[in-house]
Amino acid sequence: MDQALYDSPFLKACRGEKTDHTPIWLNRQAGRYMEEYHQVKGSTKSLDFFKTPDLAAQVTCDAQRILGVDAAILFADLLPILEPMGLVLDYLPGVGPNIENPVRSNKDIDAIQVESSAEAMPYIAEAIQLIRQELPADIPLIGFGGAPFTLASYAIEGKGSRNYVFVKRLMYGDESAWNELLNKITTITIDYLNYQIDSGVQAVQIFDSWVGCLSPQDYREFVLPHSRRLIENISGRVPIIHFGTGNSTLLPLMAEAGGDVMALDWCAPLVETWDKIGAKSVQGNLDPIVLCGERHFVEKRATELLQEVNGRPGHIFNLGHGIIPETPVDNVKALVRFVQEYQI
Repeated sequence: MDQALYDSPFLKACRGEKTDHTPIWLNRQAGRYMEEYHQVKGSTKSLDFFKTPDLAAQVTCDAQRILGVDAAILFADLLPILEPMGLVLDYLPGVGPNIENPVRSNKDIDAIQVESSAEAMPYIAEAIQLIRQELPADIPLIGFGGAPFTLASYAIEGKGSRNYVFVKRLMYGDESAWNELLNKITTITIDYLNYQIDSGVQAVQIFDSWVGCLSPQDYREFVLPHSRRLIENISGRVPIIHFGTGNSTLLPLMAEAGGDVMALDWCAPLVETWDKIGAKSVQGNLDPIVLCGERHFVEKRATELLQEVNGRPGHIFNLGHGIIPETPVDNVKALVRFVQEYQI
C-alpha cells in the first residue's frame, strides 16, 4: 500500500491511531440526494447502473470530490451477489429490491450455486480499478458486502419485510436447512470480499442491515458462527468495519463475531458502547435525519458527539445509517467541513 494511503486519517483511525482531525465519510454518500447522481444515472435501470463500471466509478468519485470526505465507498448494492446464486433480482419503482424466486424450501437451498465472484461479477473489479485511478492518492476506497444474515433474509423474504416471517420460520423450524443456506452464503461472501480486496479496496464494510430484528439469543445461536467465519476468512488484509442497525443490545455479540471497527447506529451511546464492547475503533453515529434539520442543529449534534469522544483515537465520524434522498446536500457538505475543522 502506498504510504499516502497508509497514513490517511481514515486508515489511521481504523488502526486506533491518533489523527490530526476526525475522519469522516458517510453511508450512502453517493446517492439520490445529489443532483450529480441523477445526471449520471439518467434513465439507466438501477441494476444496470450498479453493473456499469464507468457509471459506478463516476458517482463514487463525484461524491468524494463534492463532499471532501476522507474516504470513498464503492457505489454498488448488497444484492447483486445473489444473482450468480441463481436468484432473479430486480429493483421495482416504489418497491425496491424484489426477488422473483425467493428461497423457501430445501430444494431451493440445494439449487443455490456457489460461483467465483471474479468470474460472475467482473464489473466489480473494473469499477474498483477505475475508481482507484481517479481518486486522490491519499483517499482510501472502501468495499462492502452484506452480512450472511442480511443476505439470507433478502433471499428468503424476496423483498422488504416487517416481521421476517419466512426467515424466522426457516431459522426456528429447520436449523439444518438454515445452516446449510448460511454456510453457502458465507462461503460466497468470503470470496466476494476477498475479490474486492484483490481488486484494490483499502477497507471493507460488512452491512448487517436487518440484524436488528433478532434477539441476542437468536443472534448467538443462528448468526454469530456465520458472521465470525466470514470475518475470520478476510481478516488481516485490510480493516474490516462491522455494521448493524436497529438493536444496540447485539453490539457485544457482533464485536465477538469480529471486525477492526465496530459501526454504531444512533441508538447506541457512542463512548459508553465503545467502552462496553472493548473495540479498538468505532464508527458513527449521527442520526441521518438530523441532516434534514436546520444547519445550526446539525452542528449542535455534531459538536455534542465530538465532545463526547473528546479526541479519543480510533473514532470515524459517520451516520448511524445512510443519507436519505430528502437530505439537503448543503447540509451534508457543511457537516463534513465542520467535523474536519473541529479541533480535537
